Amino acid sequence: MNTLSPSVSAAAAGAARGVVPMPVQAPKVPGNPPATGPQSPLDLSTVGDLPALPAAVLELLRLLGSDDVDPRTLAAKIAYDQALTAKTLRIANSSFYGVQRHVTSVPDAMTVLGLRAVRALVTAAALVGSFKPPSCQGFDFLGFWRHAIHSAVSARLVANAIGADGEVAFTAGLLHDIGQLVLASAFPERFAQVLARAGGDSEIALQDAERAVLGLDHADVGAHLTERWYFPSQIVEAIGHHHRSCAPGAVAELARIVRVSGVLAHGLEVGQIPVVAPSCAELWAGLGLAPAAWSQIAGETAAQAQSICAALLN
Repeated sequence: MNTLSPSVSAAAAGAARGVVPMPVQAPKVPGNPPATGPQSPLDLSTVGDLPALPAAVLELLRLLGSDDVDPRTLAAKIAYDQALTAKTLRIANSSFYGVQRHVTSVPDAMTVLGLRAVRALVTAAALVGSFKPPSCQGFDFLGFWRHAIHSAVSARLVANAIGADGEVAFTAGLLHDIGQLVLASAFPERFAQVLARAGGDSEIALQDAERAVLGLDHADVGAHLTERWYFPSQIVEAIGHHHRSCAPGAVAELARIVRVSGVLAHGLEVGQIPVVAPSCAELWAGLGLAPAAWSQIAGETAAQAQSICAALLN
């Protein structure tokens, strides 16, 4: 996703275990590099100082990583945060899931939707609440989250269509560009240079600008951080590889799902949804999807994502 604001770009309008980072006070990030003198490229050792989740959240992530996690214990930990609980229930009762009765509590949501689905939706609620809008000129914070949510919904639909794990795909789609938000938050001046250099072109142009200005790109950063946050390896890999070659055998299936879903979400944002995007036509076919499925999934994505955006972003 190219997260340029309207003044910079008119084009952008915005698990195996489903690990769930809880919402916390916006992570503290280091200050900008000095304005004078040459700026050294960032590397992953530098990124190691970027947002770290508190010990209590990391404890929760380790709990979620257990195959025999007690749903009652998980529900109790989620319930400690009233804002998270409220957002979780808003999504559970939205048209996204289409439940036949009103969900009244997190344990109730687990009963109605299942533990895996609750993990995925809590991830969305938690992440949106974990970051404040960065002071980065040209970065569209709400547009970033709209794209993330549309990508997540699209990834879930694509995965379900081909018999893959929809909840894992939802989480990977939601997080695929998280490196952009982290870079904009931690290095606002330098990431503003990236956005200006990209100039509203494609996401590939943004990735090239990131490497030129920063020495790495948001996929590198996103994979590095989600690994530190105890997300499953298949999600980490999908985030790190979602800009790799579109050739069907070049990357794992989940990375390919995330790639096409991000492109589809961007197409929704700029009003280009009738046919498969040329940049992903081979990859789309390699997933076993017919060309006609593009517009069908795009329509379902638009409707379902609207309800989640209303629950999380308003």
